Amino acid sequence: MFAVVGVVSTLAYLGLYVALSPAVGDRTANLIALLVTAVANTAANRRFTFKVRGSAGAARHQVQGLVAFVAGLVLSDGALELVARVAPDASATVKVGALIAANAAATLLRFVLLRLWVFREPADR
Repeated sequence: MFAVVGVVSTLAYLGLYVALSPAVGDRTANLIALLVTAVANTAANRRFTFKVRGSAGAARHQVQGLVAFVAGLVLSDGALELVARVAPDASATVKVGALIAANAAATLLRFVLLRLWVFREPADR
């Protein structure tokens, strides 16, 4: 289920990024798109991947999920910066490709953080 949530989240993120980028610029579009999808991603993983039901702990899970968001933001913003330095006139396709690569790394990190920290099994289980 993590992969399904991840694919849907990534597609939503890329769609938001592509839609917002011409109006607000690459970095701001990246921030907005990633923040919106990170909140939804944490909620979806909470329910579907880690089978957590009810509202108990939801706020804490979202705050912890924001740590994973910051890691993803650093990776994706770094990818955009690299493209800007290496190929200042890069097309949107090149930028999206760099963001896909950065998001692949961020997804792996996010899974580890969610599994080992955010939704870890209690010690008494």
